[in-house]
Amino acid sequence: MAEEKEKKGFFQRLVAGLSKTRANIVSGIDSIFSGYSSIDDDFYEEIEEILVMGDLGINATTHIVEELKAQVAEKKIKDPQECKQLLMESIKSQMAVGETAYEFEHRKSVILVIGVNGVGKTTSVGKLAGKLKDQGKKVILAAADTFRAAAGEQLTQWANRAGVELIGGQSGADPASVVYDAIAAAKARDADVLLCDTAGRLHNKKNLMEELRKIYRIIEREYPEAYLETLVVLDGTTGQNALLQARQFNEVANVTGIILTKLDGTAKGGIAVAIESELDIPVKYIGVGESIDDLQKFNSDEFVNALFDIKE
Repeated sequence: MAEEKEKKGFFQRLVAGLSKTRANIVSGIDSIFSGYSSIDDDFYEEIEEILVMGDLGINATTHIVEELKAQVAEKKIKDPQECKQLLMESIKSQMAVGETAYEFEHRKSVILVIGVNGVGKTTSVGKLAGKLKDQGKKVILAAADTFRAAAGEQLTQWANRAGVELIGGQSGADPASVVYDAIAAAKARDADVLLCDTAGRLHNKKNLMEELRKIYRIIEREYPEAYLETLVVLDGTTGQNALLQARQFNEVANVTGIILTKLDGTAKGGIAVAIESELDIPVKYIGVGESIDDLQKFNSDEFVNALFDIKE
């Protein structure tokens, strides 16, 4: 029951959080549906334009509109108003996360979390630690973002809040050595999940690549039995820039999922659709606020319903 209430509360916050994106996309689409008396090329072109402007990206938009056209033809629909539900279904189908998205919850796992400064990476790590702990898991945090002075302090606060153990290194220490120590601790304490806050300085891709390679090598060598998940944290307010970051991180790491933060402050929430469609990397968590409960598993049905403000 409490979980039901939490879900409902999050849906309300998601609806509120997506209000700027909704104003950006949905009001435009609604005016198209009411402004056209027939379905023609201009009708589709306008929908296309609004979706691209709403940061859904060219690729996702093309797929969505093609699918909409196919459905309209198949169902012999003549009234533009009848397209709204079809459009929503088409957006949802672009964003399916898949059954194995949260495999790390069911096995001994290492979760690496990467992302540039300022996107809410360390906060997301702390919230995720709290969520996993609430599921009854033994969680160990590794403070391997050793180059950002405040990261260790911030993570210590989150570790205390979540009630989990933290393994840290000196400021400026080698991130891989922190991961090495944390693996030893995770094995000794029989932890379910080792959650690593790792560095994410994208302006120097070569260094980042070397650093991540080292970390991956240590995990492979020291903890081969662990399931490895690599999550990239992106700031939803940055729109297409977030997509660019995801693409760059994907070149240097085996990215298995995205945490999309700050959706409550942006008109660019459509970027969630673009990331899944363009990169085929699922958005696994979304954040719409500051508290632990404001980070939730991504659900494409909920997201699109909130975007169009359709009550569940």
